[in-house]
Amino acid sequence: MLSCDICGETVSSEPDMKAHVTVHMENEVICPFCKLSGVNYDEMCFHIETAHFEQNELERNFERINTIQYGTSGNRKDSSLQCRADINSSVHSACASNQPKISAQSLPEDGTLKHKDFYSENLTESRKFLKSTERQSDRTKIKESIYETMYSPPECPFCEKIEDNSQDMETHVKTKHADLLDTPLEDCNQLLYDCPMCGLICTNYHILQEHVDLHLEESSFGQGVNRVQCSRDLELAQQLQQEEDRKRRSEESRQEMEEFQKLQRQYGLDNSGGYKQQQLRNMEIEVNRGRMHPSEFHRRKADMMESLAIGVDDGKTKTSGIMEALYTYYQNAATDVRRVWLSAGVDHFHSSFGDKGWGCGYRNFQMLLSSLLQNDAYDDSLKGMSVPCIPKIQSMIEDAWKEGFDPQGASQLNNRLQGTKAWIGACEIYTLLTSLRIKCRIVDFHKSTGPLGTHPRLFEWILSYYASEREGSPKAVCTSKPPIYLQHQGHSRTVVGIEERKNRTLCLLVFDPGCPSREMQKLLKQDMEVSSLKQLRKFVGNLKHKQYQIVAVEGVLSSEEKIARRQASQVFTAEKIP
Repeated sequence: MLSCDICGETVSSEPDMKAHVTVHMENEVICPFCKLSGVNYDEMCFHIETAHFEQNELERNFERINTIQYGTSGNRKDSSLQCRADINSSVHSACASNQPKISAQSLPEDGTLKHKDFYSENLTESRKFLKSTERQSDRTKIKESIYETMYSPPECPFCEKIEDNSQDMETHVKTKHADLLDTPLEDCNQLLYDCPMCGLICTNYHILQEHVDLHLEESSFGQGVNRVQCSRDLELAQQLQQEEDRKRRSEESRQEMEEFQKLQRQYGLDNSGGYKQQQLRNMEIEVNRGRMHPSEFHRRKADMMESLAIGVDDGKTKTSGIMEALYTYYQNAATDVRRVWLSAGVDHFHSSFGDKGWGCGYRNFQMLLSSLLQNDAYDDSLKGMSVPCIPKIQSMIEDAWKEGFDPQGASQLNNRLQGTKAWIGACEIYTLLTSLRIKCRIVDFHKSTGPLGTHPRLFEWILSYYASEREGSPKAVCTSKPPIYLQHQGHSRTVVGIEERKNRTLCLLVFDPGCPSREMQKLLKQDMEVSSLKQLRKFVGNLKHKQYQIVAVEGVLSSEEKIARRQASQVFTAEKIP
């Protein structure tokens, strides 16, 4: 058997039930409380649940009351369920019918509810209907009592006391039966206090205050914990930062040490030996590679030891006569040159096994000194002197430091040059020449004076050094001017002359200690080729280093002037151009 959810009527088959439900859906649905119509069944159910919530809630309350009141009797429980089914059936029937009907059919003995229609006007009609059926069966009487309970003065579910209204009944239940409730209350009229922090309801203000104080203590404790945690986090962060700083400083120190050691090696201050040690080591390498015979090794070693003993260069790297060959060439050839000025008698010295990679400054001093020794104007200062070997030059510079020249430069090189591969520059050349009473000056071209990083002012200064009166002079002029020491970062060379070409551009003639003797000797040939001069010529575009320094010799110093310059070298400054 199938039972209709709308009216409770039972049918025997599924097709009959579909036909029965269709009848419900086709009839107009009317609200049993407010007579709303024109909507379908689902919408009407939603309307009743929302617009008439209180009426439905009353029905649910009745069901709870009924459960408490009749829970001890099985027969009464069945009757309650049967009555509730009648109520639901009457509501569904009122929703599904558009004609008010009253059915007096009795309930069957098996407890199955038959279809009943009530007046759709209101539930009061249904109650009148129940009162008119007092002679019905016991179940009908129970149903009547249920409705009377719903719409009559409320009765206490615990002691059956009747009150005038629901509010009085609620007060009665809370006061008389508080022990049966979830939250017992001694006085329903007592003031209640809500906790502003958690919403807990308290019956006493002092209890609420203590409760709130607990909240505040908990909050204070939480803040204290947070402060402790923050303090620990801060300590950890500081420790991590300190560790990172320590590692960074350690790494910076390591890098600085590596850079310092690299500079020491670069400038020959790493205590790896000096000229003698390097000469022997490189000659041994040549023997091991088969490029030098052992007998040649021993012969050169003997010559070196003799040279070091007397302090004079052995001349193995010297090339003489180049200036005379250049003078002849410019007189007879060089059609693209308008005029040329040359220094007098300069020998070329190149690096050897003993000073390769660091000896350019010493070799340039040898070139400069070779010219001064051939100039009678400097005989008084250089009387009886020969071109010294590199270890001797180192010793001479140390002697000049001991006299008081350039104390800053001496401290930078640890007051020691002998036995090292330390580089020397313009300051050391100036110090050595001044100690020999040679008048000279340092000129610093500290920045570019032309386009693309060039130094045209350098060329102009060198031209003015060589040629005081250019007009009317012959094409090639061999002056009495000593060569010029030219220094830039990492290398130094010697300027031995300058060309003024027909297009009015200038070109320096430069001796480079890095150029071997075999190349320089090509300049000694009578039929000198123009290509051989390429290694000497340096145009403006060829000199693009950031800074250049020159040491120019200007004559001889008296003893008084030498002392004055020694005192002035305590705070050494170079002349800057521009």
